[in-house]
Amino acid sequence: MKEVPALLRLVCLILMLATAGPAMAAGPLKIGFSLALTGGLASGGRQILAAIELWRDDINARGGLLGRPVVLDFYDDQSNPANVPAIYTKIIEVDKADLVVGPYGTPLVAPAIPIVMRHDMVTIGILALAANAHFHYSKFFDMLPVGQTPKRALSAGFFAVAAQAAPKPRTLAIIAADSEFSKNTADGARANAKAAGFEIVYDKSYPASLGDFGPILRAVKAIGPDILYVAAYPPDTVGIVRAASEIGMTPKIFGGNMIGLTITPLKIQLGPLLNRIVNTDIFLPAPSFNFPGVADVLRRYQARAAREGLDPLGYGFVPFGYAAMQVLGEAVARTNSLDADKLAAYIGAHRFATVAGEIAFGKNGEWKQSRIITTQFQHVASHSLEEFKDPTKHVILWPPALKSGDLIYPYAVGHK
Repeated sequence: MKEVPALLRLVCLILMLATAGPAMAAGPLKIGFSLALTGGLASGGRQILAAIELWRDDINARGGLLGRPVVLDFYDDQSNPANVPAIYTKIIEVDKADLVVGPYGTPLVAPAIPIVMRHDMVTIGILALAANAHFHYSKFFDMLPVGQTPKRALSAGFFAVAAQAAPKPRTLAIIAADSEFSKNTADGARANAKAAGFEIVYDKSYPASLGDFGPILRAVKAIGPDILYVAAYPPDTVGIVRAASEIGMTPKIFGGNMIGLTITPLKIQLGPLLNRIVNTDIFLPAPSFNFPGVADVLRRYQARAAREGLDPLGYGFVPFGYAAMQVLGEAVARTNSLDADKLAAYIGAHRFATVAGEIAFGKNGEWKQSRIITTQFQHVASHSLEEFKDPTKHVILWPPALKSGDLIYPYAVGHK
């Protein structure tokens, strides 16, 4: 009889271990990242966070990944590249994230790549221009539709449109922020401009901290170029557009790649000053961008944005934040694995149907095909949000397959 309690204890222990295994395996699957939630890039970063959280809720409603609920482990990098290496080191080494994504933006993605490389993990950078051009890391993928010539892709349409204007403009001024993204953009603009036969008569960068754009624009005005091409981040955009109006800039074409013009509150601030500006974009609510699921994601985001004070529309950021997670989630589900080699091989070899459209990745993790659009603001009459819900106020000029309007030319006629 004395043997019975010992036998029972052994049976109980075996049963406990048998039931504990699945429970332990069903622990949360942690995805780590940083985003710019404060600082100059916060408007985009906060939109992307909302998109990632929508994806998390959706994937968990379907049972999670690998039978495990997804949890997000994220930090505010404060729009400061210097913060990124320590954050990603902590996410990987201390927090023990199963997967990583991000960050958002070229100057923040670039310092994350060496940390991810060192730990041999996969990541999907969000809206980063040519961030992997120097590293050539085979497990990096980019959620930006620039194709296989990323630096030139952002201005290819701009100069194609300019070359077709009549009379054709001849001279060009380029001003760009002293940041990696803007420098990459300006490099591409120079190459495209020279290929199209434009003469560059002014080419300067300005410090990211610059607050008064009057002097640099007066210098441009004194030269009198036919085209003014600007590569600028959101904090600069409003200052540049306002200064151009105040000093009476009269180029035939004014625009470029001003990221601030993808942010709805900044567009509302500028209102009619936007008219005739030609700018790069990556998503507009046009029929050609009505990809499966995107309307629902934007509808739910916009409801949340109204409650939380986010960008009220989310067009240029939300689809790409959500799509990055769709790609990563599909790779995990289809490989039934968290192994970085398997995930990278799957992502590199397959096409993905996402809310940002169909995506396939090529060299350096860039999209195989560019889907950059060149747009123009037209007939904006007020500072109302409704202006920027109206597709006739922001039309696609290029590429021809997506075109929704014609260039109004020249810029100066509408801004005298």
